[in-house]
Amino acid sequence: MTDTETRSPEIRLASGALAGLRQDLFHDAFAYRPLQPMNTDGALTGRLPGRIRARAGWTPHAVVLGLALITLLLSAHGTTDFDSTLSFLTGLISAGTVVMTLIRPVGAWWASLVATPVVGLLDNGSGSWPWSDSAFLAHLVVLTVVAARTRPRAAAWMWAGTALYGFLAGAVSGTVSVGINGSDTAMMLFLSGVALLITTVGQVRREAHREVTAQQTVTAIERDRRTLLEERTTIARELHDVVAHHMSVVAIQAEAAPYRVTDPPPELTRSFEVIRENAVAALTELRRVLGVVRAEDYEAPDAPQPTLAELDGLLTNVREAGLSVDKSVTGAVRELPQGVELSAYRIVQEALSNALRHAPGARAQVEISYVLGGLGLRVVNGPPQGLVKPSSGSQPPPGREYPIPGAGHGITGMRERVTMLNGEITTEATREGGYEITAFIPVQRPAEESS
Repeated sequence: MTDTETRSPEIRLASGALAGLRQDLFHDAFAYRPLQPMNTDGALTGRLPGRIRARAGWTPHAVVLGLALITLLLSAHGTTDFDSTLSFLTGLISAGTVVMTLIRPVGAWWASLVATPVVGLLDNGSGSWPWSDSAFLAHLVVLTVVAARTRPRAAAWMWAGTALYGFLAGAVSGTVSVGINGSDTAMMLFLSGVALLITTVGQVRREAHREVTAQQTVTAIERDRRTLLEERTTIARELHDVVAHHMSVVAIQAEAAPYRVTDPPPELTRSFEVIRENAVAALTELRRVLGVVRAEDYEAPDAPQPTLAELDGLLTNVREAGLSVDKSVTGAVRELPQGVELSAYRIVQEALSNALRHAPGARAQVEISYVLGGLGLRVVNGPPQGLVKPSSGSQPPPGREYPIPGAGHGITGMRERVTMLNGEITTEATREGGYEITAFIPVQRPAEESS
């Protein structure tokens, strides 16, 4: 057993407290820590004009310097001028500890604690001990400012140190009265305790707010990442049938090719065998990887993945759900790679589903452009004209069904599909209050066409 484990809980608690005291009040006590300008994005400062708002960040510095000036004037004992150079010196010492909180907060508390008896001895005109008027105000301000700039534990240690000094100074001098001109340690402890409590509560609330804001930011980032992974998993599932079909065709063709040639050379036969073996191995690996990303309750679709040839059925389903849709096709219609066909179909499907959810009763336009370098898509809808789409728990009218809804992350899914195919997509609101989605998916021309 280690020495720490053999100690009693009381000893461990005392050891931890002493370690905290050393860390808060002794370790780098006079380190240079300038007070930074405050944030001006709050509810009040955010409404100020630009030039005033830029200077409003220095408000804490101005308040501290103002309190230092009041401390300096307080040493004049209620007069408009200083009685002597000594009064000015005592006021300057007290005010200096207040100003010091702007650059060396913990060191300012030590300086105020050491300066208090010095000011009390020099300022014999006030008759107060151990706190003269200027030292009283200065130490109270120092405690409050330093507590606002450090942790709550440090504020507790400073209050305890102040109490210890007050009682020791009172015991040495034999002063037992409590008042403005007597031993006002009790008054100091009460006022400083209230100030430190208010400051600490405000500090804890601000720290809790920062932690909640940071946690919300992390949660939003994690939610976006999870959404992205879900969309990629969905795309991987859908493309499995497309890729598996092509790999199966390669394997079958490679196996049958040697039988179509009379007396094929051994090198050719061996080459086709290697092609078939690699195709089968790739197909096996594809299914293994898909098994990792596939959910346990996922069932592969019985029907083949949809293509643009089946787009009319989707539009009919959407029209029955209450959305007026027009389709226009430009360019020479041709067969595209199945991955491009599937992604184009899903983009149109998701765009129309979004229009149904967010713009009921609007008119939508689907434009498909077959161009030389690829496929262009444009889906635009007008502003909503009716009520919002029924909730997921409602039932459609008899004999009709709602179109297949999106995954709930439509724009993300569209971007993933287009990015996967090295395409481009833009999504933006229209001036009329609708929404427009434009995408271009590049398609390489077959070798026989390009030659």
